[in-house]
Amino acid sequence: MTDLMKNHKIEQADSQDISIREIYFYIKDWYLYLIAKWFIILCFGVLGAAIGFIYAVSKKPTYTADLTFALDEDKGGGGLSGALGLASSFGFDLGGSTGGGIFSGTNLMELMKSRALVEKALLMPIIINKKEQSLANFYIEFNNLNKSWEKKPELRNIEFKPLSDRSIYSLQQDSILGKLYEQIAGINGLLSVSQKDKKVSIITIEVQSINELFSKTFAEVLAKVVSEYYIETKTKKGKYNYEILQKQTDSIRNELNLAITGVAQANDNTYNLNPALNVKRSTSAKRQVDVQANTAILTQLVANLEMAKVTLRKETPLIQIIDKPILPLRKDRVSKLNSIMMGGFISTFLCMSVLGFRRILYDSAI
Repeated sequence: MTDLMKNHKIEQADSQDISIREIYFYIKDWYLYLIAKWFIILCFGVLGAAIGFIYAVSKKPTYTADLTFALDEDKGGGGLSGALGLASSFGFDLGGSTGGGIFSGTNLMELMKSRALVEKALLMPIIINKKEQSLANFYIEFNNLNKSWEKKPELRNIEFKPLSDRSIYSLQQDSILGKLYEQIAGINGLLSVSQKDKKVSIITIEVQSINELFSKTFAEVLAKVVSEYYIETKTKKGKYNYEILQKQTDSIRNELNLAITGVAQANDNTYNLNPALNVKRSTSAKRQVDVQANTAILTQLVANLEMAKVTLRKETPLIQIIDKPILPLRKDRVSKLNSIMMGGFISTFLCMSVLGFRRILYDSAI
């Protein structure tokens, strides 16, 4: 029994030696085959390295503009808001909301990349070479997008005037603006909006393009457009109430002025009137009642108007720009050395793969 076990172990050892030996010769065979093709592999490696070098030289540098701002608004809630904030600092979520609704956190960042606001920013004016034009026209110009339109009559004279009415644009203009939006705010676009720390309400706008002036200007214009939209939306209800109170106050003030004038006229008409003729004095008495009533109403409206002003100021959020992009911007270039190494490696790997695949097909055919 012992001899059988020894023989079995010897057979296993021999089989392992054979398998290791086969793997060794297999690898050696492939190594010698690739060495024999060294000239072809070298040529492809040099070709790939040359392509990488040409790409690095021809690739235009990009300029990155960074703009950071913070939102400061009256969250309200009094003691309850403070209690919720204190509880959250200890890791307890007691519900409630101390944020800005759709304008908080991720929602605000997505809003900044919305098509409506990005297109509005593209239609804002910019001065280039003492000439006013829209950011959309400037983007089309330095990217040479209009050269491909010269052969198409319907696109040859298309332009986007600053602050033009978006609702009257043609189908071609809508299509072009849509493509510009995808290039700027789409996936892998020029625009990036991020909040590095969710606990801090500081948002960073990053614009990266091949034109330094466009990167800087677009970041600033987009921040301005979003700021105006944000403030307008947050204060819309307060402004509406304020405007109604202002109209009512102006109307009552006019009525009071007319009533005061009416009292004066009535008094003039009854000057030196016989005291026995009381009917003639009724007009003056009625006007006096109107004056008193309008005075009381106006006093209340003025108080409400002042309260509406205070409320509107409290509801108006403050958008504080922290850092603005300053020229010259950060310049990013493709590394020539990295491009040469990457191009040479990829072409060498592809060449070796093709040679290996050809040999496998040749061996299988035999």
